[in-house]
Amino acid sequence: QVRLVESGGGLVQAGGSLRLSCAASGSILRVNMIGWYRQAPGNQRELVATITGDGNTNYADSVKGRFTISRDNAKNTGYLQMNSLKPEDTAVYYCNAEVVLRNVARTTRDYWGQGTQVTVSS
Repeated sequence: QVRLVESGGGLVQAGGSLRLSCAASGSILRVNMIGWYRQAPGNQRELVATITGDGNTNYADSVKGRFTISRDNAKNTGYLQMNSLKPEDTAVYYCNAEVVLRNVARTTRDYWGQGTQVTVSS
C-alpha cells in the first residue's frame, strides 16, 4: 500500500507565499510523475503543475512565474512553492503521484492525497 500525505496549506494574505509538501510512503520502488492539482468550490479539478522523475516541469498558465514545483527523490516527496498568491488561487490542493510498487510485477499505480486547503485573502 502507498499513502500520499499533503501538508503546508493554510490562510495567507494576497501577495504572500506558501509551500506545500506531498510525502509518499509505503511499498515504493520509484515515484514517476508528481502532479499538483486544485479544486475551488463549484469548479472542476484543474492541473497546477507536474514534474517528471528526471525533473522536467510543466505549469498551468495561471501559475507560471509564481509557482515552482520540485521534488526530493530520496525522500519520495514533492513540493509546490507558491509565491505572489492571489485570491483566485484559493482551492483545495491535491497531490497526485504515479508510483512503481516494490513488488515482483513492478506494478505502476496512480495515487491521490487527501487534499490541503489554501485560502488567500484579499
